[in-house]
Amino acid sequence: MSDYLVIVESPAKAKTIERYLGKKYKVKASMGHVRDLPKSQIGVDVEKNFEPKYITIRGKGSVMKELKSAAKKAKKVFLAADPDREGEAIAWHLAHSLDLDAHSDCRVVFNEITKDAIKESFKHPRSINMDLVDAQQARRVLDRLVGYKISPLLWKKVKKGLSAGRVQSVAVRLIIDREKEIKEFKPEEYWTIDGQFLKGKDQFEGSFYGLNGKKTELKTEEDVKEVQKQLQGNSFQVASVSKKERRRNPALPFTTSTLQQEAARKLNFRAKKTMMIAQQLYEGIDLGKDGTVGLITYMRTDSTRISETAQNEAAAYIEETYGKEYVSQAKKEAKKNANAQDAHEAIRPTSTLRDPASLKEHLSRDQLRLYKLIWERFTSSQMTPAVLDTMSVDLNNNGVIFRATGSKIKFPGFMKVYVEGTDDQQEEKNKMLPDLKEGDEVFSKDVEPAQHFTQPPPRYTEARLVKTLEELGIGRPSTYAPTLDTIQKRGYVSLDNKRFVPTELGEIVLELIVEFFPEIIDVDFTVKMENSLDEVEDGKIQWVSIIDDFYKDFSVRLTKAEAEMEEIEIKDEPAGVDCEECGNPMVIKMGRFGKFMACSNFPDCRNTKPITKEIGVKCPKCHEGNVVERKTKKRRIFYGCDRFPECDFLSWDKPIARQCPRCESMLVEKKLKKGNQIQCMNCDYKEEQQK
Repeated sequence: MSDYLVIVESPAKAKTIERYLGKKYKVKASMGHVRDLPKSQIGVDVEKNFEPKYITIRGKGSVMKELKSAAKKAKKVFLAADPDREGEAIAWHLAHSLDLDAHSDCRVVFNEITKDAIKESFKHPRSINMDLVDAQQARRVLDRLVGYKISPLLWKKVKKGLSAGRVQSVAVRLIIDREKEIKEFKPEEYWTIDGQFLKGKDQFEGSFYGLNGKKTELKTEEDVKEVQKQLQGNSFQVASVSKKERRRNPALPFTTSTLQQEAARKLNFRAKKTMMIAQQLYEGIDLGKDGTVGLITYMRTDSTRISETAQNEAAAYIEETYGKEYVSQAKKEAKKNANAQDAHEAIRPTSTLRDPASLKEHLSRDQLRLYKLIWERFTSSQMTPAVLDTMSVDLNNNGVIFRATGSKIKFPGFMKVYVEGTDDQQEEKNKMLPDLKEGDEVFSKDVEPAQHFTQPPPRYTEARLVKTLEELGIGRPSTYAPTLDTIQKRGYVSLDNKRFVPTELGEIVLELIVEFFPEIIDVDFTVKMENSLDEVEDGKIQWVSIIDDFYKDFSVRLTKAEAEMEEIEIKDEPAGVDCEECGNPMVIKMGRFGKFMACSNFPDCRNTKPITKEIGVKCPKCHEGNVVERKTKKRRIFYGCDRFPECDFLSWDKPIARQCPRCESMLVEKKLKKGNQIQCMNCDYKEEQQK
């Protein structure tokens, strides 16, 4: 019999912690929540102060039986769920189900799963924080009222399977508003003039800046012609030279939001995938001789704070690996975001000494890539700023000014380890100009004007949308990934070239919510609600009062919507082909994994087909069918024969309508980081890369 029982959320975490605590401790997993509101009913008694009706989650009976049995045998039970609102609520539900006193010192929290952190946390157990529980309970009840009151209306008036939620509705609104901006955008013409310049044998680039010392915009071709008329020959005089030293500071360590954004930019990870892999790294990875070790700190955080211990360890590592001059002398003070709860540290490696190279044999490819990103971001954040020499030169020809700029890394600092990505993927310029001084003569060649048009704002990528939601103060670290997942599953938005596009269904649902429940999609209301939940967590207000204030107006709107909302028929889009089984037209439907074709004679005919796209290439295997573009359930594109299952030809790379000049096999277009490359499916024939 073990003296102590420790209950965590996942088996992986249980295995790691049990190893650190020793024989007196038995660690078991609750497998997440054990109690929740029932799925079959609203589960909130509006007449009794919004009292929630919790039940044991279906399928958790055997887990609870095992936990109760173990709890009876133990001298003391510790509840060690995650260190956030959700984890506190899980601990409270477990205390209720196991008849534990929530006011006793039964709660243990830790920000990282390492031996020292675990042992230290068990020296300071505390009671369950009911303010945290109430904040989570308020969010759960609020979302249940919104979801279970509006969703049936949408089912009845629009289509089955729809839902509405506070954060997801605002996310859909942002995407739809952006699409309207794009459609209403009127491009404006503008011109640039770029040139190559020579100083002796050195060549450098410059661009038109202005006329007679003033910055001048080129709006039309006539403006360009005026500049060209003023130019006299190809000789330019260096009018001014400006040299500066610029310091560039490292990015702060990751929060949940910035991790999701950077993983999308650099690793092409969806938010859901990023959080899933981060969870694995947090809970523990088997490192062979060292056993199972948690590799990163808790991954749901909006703080950039770093403990002094972690800063000191990183400083020692940086000094030993890169030199003392790379160690930041300034103590890193986290910037406090107005919307941040600051409950935990930033996301960082549990030990800087475990560099990515040392873990290569223990991690999967994706685990290693994400760990490397987290390790490099944290390590670089503890390093000195980079120092760059910058140079700006104005070149004058009869009052026509061209400007050339360049920069050179003087001291790399943090850039030795990591440079933050950007949404527009602009590369850092690192090209210095030749040695120029005022009065020098340079000569132009290849001076070319170019016409451009202003571009509309870009559609939201997952990274941009997460960043916008965070900046607006909508949602919290734990809500971003599930929110993006939900709006896609419901068919409100789709992804086109990794960018969100609203669907007709999304626009219809949003229009109804705007008309009847404007507060649900109001950004200010949603931000105010998040702030109110934070006040509940801080013990400043009671959670019931928040729900009561919201529900008074909401119930009136609900009654009005039930009476006045008109039924909307969403007609299926014709697929343009007939059903081969019954001859009726096929229509396009939206399913869990995207669009597909189905017979319009449903339910009498249940024929369905995937939507395929022909690429104009004959199947190289059967020579009868055509190669078509398909998508996996995870939306990954692949290519196969349209005669499947009779022909099982498959390729992840796009086939092209040419044969290999060496072996006459099919050529495919392979996507690489630096461009696309044509290569043979059979031999090692390759063609030059195409950007």
